[in-house]
Amino acid sequence: MTPIEILFPLIFLVLTGYLSGKTGFIATTQLEGLRRFIFYIAIPVFLFLNMYQADLGKVASPHLLLAFYIPVLTCYLLMLLTKWVNNKKARAEAAMWGLGGTYSNTVLVGLPVIIAALGSEAGALVFMIITFHSALLFALSFLFSSNRSGTLTETLKPLFINPIVLSITTGLLFNALNIPLPKLLYSGLEWLAKPAIAGALFVLGVSLVQYSIKRAWKSALILSVTKLLILPAMVFGFAIWLQLSDMHTAVLTLMAASPLGVNAYLVARQQQCAQATLAAGVVLSTVLSPFSISAWLYVLI
Repeated sequence: MTPIEILFPLIFLVLTGYLSGKTGFIATTQLEGLRRFIFYIAIPVFLFLNMYQADLGKVASPHLLLAFYIPVLTCYLLMLLTKWVNNKKARAEAAMWGLGGTYSNTVLVGLPVIIAALGSEAGALVFMIITFHSALLFALSFLFSSNRSGTLTETLKPLFINPIVLSITTGLLFNALNIPLPKLLYSGLEWLAKPAIAGALFVLGVSLVQYSIKRAWKSALILSVTKLLILPAMVFGFAIWLQLSDMHTAVLTLMAASPLGVNAYLVARQQQCAQATLAAGVVLSTVLSPFSISAWLYVLI
C-alpha cells in the first residue's frame, strides 16, 4: 500500500468530522455525548480486547520501551531547558513546551496509521508502549510546572484511573492470568469496540473546530516541527542503534511522528500556562501530520 492509500481513509474521517462541526451539523452538546461514548466505552473496550489477545512473549521487550522513551525524555528535557534558559522565571511554560514537543496523539492518529500500514499485530506493540505514555509525561510536566504543595497526589490520581490506562492494564492482567471470557460477553465487547477507530477520528475532526492557531502560530510551528520531525528522527535513530526489527522500528517511529495530543492542552489549561500555544500546536501539528507521516511511511515502508 502507498502512503496515500493508507492515510486517505483516516484523513477522510477527520475531514468529515471537521465539516460536520464547522457547519453546525454536530453541535457542541452532541459532541460531548459522542466523545464520552468513544473515549470512555468504545476505545477502552477496543484496547482491552487487543491486550487480552496479545502475545505477551512477543511484545514485552525492554528494548522497545528504551528505544521509545529515552528519545522522548531526552527531547522533553531539551525543549524544557531551551525555553527555561531563555527565561528563568518561565519554568511552568518550559514544562508545557516539553510536553508539547513530545506528547503523541497515539490512539486517535498513530494507532489507525500503524494498523493500516503494518496490520493488527503491530497494534499490540502500541498498546504495550502507551501504557506509560500519559502518566510519565503528565507527571513530569506537573512536577516541573507546579509551585504548589500538597497537590501532587490529587493531580496524578486521574492519570492512574484514566480509562486508557485502566483498559490496557486490565487486558494485560486478564491475558497474563489466562482468565477466560464467556463467548457471549466477548461477542458483545467486539461490537462495542468496532466504532472505536472510526469514531475517534471523526471526533478528532469535530474537536478541531474548537481550537485556533491565530494567537500563537509561530510557537505552534516550532512545536509541530519538533513533534513531527525531530522526535521521530531521534526515535528512528535510537531504534536503528539498538538493532530493532524493521516492524518494531516502524511502529516506534510512527508513534513518535503522531501529532500533538489534545490532552496536552488540557494539562496546560489545568496549570493555567501556555494554553494558546498548546491549543495551536494541537491544530497545526494535526493539519501538518498527513504530510510528515506520508514522508515517514516512504522511509519506513
